[in-house]
Amino acid sequence: MTQYSRRQFLAENAMGIGTVALAWLLKQDNLLAKPKSVSLAQQHFDLTPKKAQFAPQAKAMISLFQHGGPAHMDLTDPKPELTKFSGTDFKGDIQFSFVNQASKKLLGSPWKFHKHGECGTEVSELLPHLGEIVDDVCLIRSMHTGANGHEVSIRYFHGGIPGVVGRPNLGSWLVYGLGTESQNLPAYMVLTDPGGLPVDGVTNWSNGFMPSLFQGTVLRPKEPRILNLDAPAHLRGSLQAQNLELLQELNRKHYEKHPHESDLEARISSYELAARMQTSAREALDLSQETKATQEMYGMDDPKTREYGTRCLIARRLVERGVRFIQLFHGGQPWDNHSSIITGLPGICGRTDKPSAALVKDLMQRGMLESTLVHWGGEIGRLPVTQSHGDPKKAGRDHNGQGFSIWLAGGGVKGGMTFGKTDEFGHRAVENVVTPNDFQATIMRLFGLDYKELLYLHNGQEQIITNGRPAKVVAEILEQPPEMAS
Repeated sequence: MTQYSRRQFLAENAMGIGTVALAWLLKQDNLLAKPKSVSLAQQHFDLTPKKAQFAPQAKAMISLFQHGGPAHMDLTDPKPELTKFSGTDFKGDIQFSFVNQASKKLLGSPWKFHKHGECGTEVSELLPHLGEIVDDVCLIRSMHTGANGHEVSIRYFHGGIPGVVGRPNLGSWLVYGLGTESQNLPAYMVLTDPGGLPVDGVTNWSNGFMPSLFQGTVLRPKEPRILNLDAPAHLRGSLQAQNLELLQELNRKHYEKHPHESDLEARISSYELAARMQTSAREALDLSQETKATQEMYGMDDPKTREYGTRCLIARRLVERGVRFIQLFHGGQPWDNHSSIITGLPGICGRTDKPSAALVKDLMQRGMLESTLVHWGGEIGRLPVTQSHGDPKKAGRDHNGQGFSIWLAGGGVKGGMTFGKTDEFGHRAVENVVTPNDFQATIMRLFGLDYKELLYLHNGQEQIITNGRPAKVVAEILEQPPEMAS
């Protein structure tokens, strides 16, 4: 009988596991050559559930990342003074990204704001569905990266340091620290856009210096979302069972040769995940199980909202089945409205507003919002002055990392509130400033983790998500103050 190595066996007998399942299992196998690591209790390089340091409020997170920089003064941060002085010169200093197209002419928002909910939060007419859920939303109006560029701010939000690549993302840190409740699906999943990758590409879900086990697993943006999920007809049934049995035997023999690999014995059974994913992944992605009313709530009956609504609904189904961290991205950066904002901004709002609000509503109806944190926001905002000033129909706004808005819902965050302020024109955050590092520290606290004590040893140095940069937990937006959550 020909002797096969484990890798040869996998390469020649994929058994229809599918590209996602096989890649996921190989990630676990790669951990045999693991780096040293430090955590509060003991080093962990697996995805078994781990106890949080404090009583967690959130068990899962869905990040609806809005690449490009949504114009906060047109969407979530009304500025009457900006409207009043529209067309006049801004008196302060402004950092432009496109100096050759720069203007200091203030541009008041062409859209009206209205109060919504019992809380009375003002939201633009471009986001009517956000208005329906404001009582469940914490709107942070004082985000600040200090940089106007896309990539530098994206990496700040995801990896903790402005502009630096090679850092693990927030999702990687969460699954490293907590593992996952589902052993049938990846812990960290990414839903990309059919239009292509977002700006900064795969860096958005990179595991950085952590083992690849903690990298985001990408679902295809179109059907079939997992290729080759079914085994070939000639390998199904008893033959597939025999193949899995042989694989288990190869694993056992491999362990006998490496008895001191502490993670290996637990990983012997991990390849059985492939067979389980054949059933669990198919079931999780089967939206025909959803009622017509649910599908319509997400906008799946409308060509404009169908695609984003489908991904939002998939995200809810994944969380429902134990996935820890999920990201939804756009192709490119559709919120980057340098020109023709009068048509561009309503377009992207029309695609995303209804599905985003539906996700919060659906989680609430199912009793899942208390334990699921939903994040909506981009890496920067926009300037209060016009870019390419001239024809009002062609006017746009340049980048602004000095002050902008995001929102959070569920997962232990107070609903029906706004936090922080920008100046009277929406240029700079001036009250209760929140940085991406503050955002990361707060998210971790909601998951029952202290960002300063979730450690990883890399190249002989203890690493934390902020790399020693100053950060604070934004206690004011939490339902339970940090001292009560311990």
